[in-house]
Amino acid sequence: MQTPLTIPVSVLRLPRGPDGLSRGFAPDGRRAPPKPEVPQTLGAPVVQESRESQEQQVRAALRERYLRSLLAMVGHQVSFTLHEGVHVTAHFGATDLDVANFYVSQLQTPIGVQAEALLRCSDIIAYTFKP
Repeated sequence: MQTPLTIPVSVLRLPRGPDGLSRGFAPDGRRAPPKPEVPQTLGAPVVQESRESQEQQVRAALRERYLRSLLAMVGHQVSFTLHEGVHVTAHFGATDLDVANFYVSQLQTPIGVQAEALLRCSDIIAYTFKP
């Protein structure tokens, strides 16, 4: 479904577990989430997901795709479509923690070129780029 991205992703290494071999917390420790009880009928487990759970999984997948697209845009030329049909291009640099603003450089607007700028995400209708 999704093609893996070739951009390296940093990995957070967890400390050694209580057994000395594993990483992270003990699976039966006090911080471990309780395992849900799954009812079984005729030897086969019944898998029922609520509608909210399915929607949450879809939202999580869309959020992940969006964040991966932001990561892939770093350092590339990006074309933005803003309100009123304004088209601008710039080199994408970064976004803030809330993904409310994009930091760009060499912003080419109909008026001229701005060396550095912040674009409010609420002003952006669409963006495109070629990785």
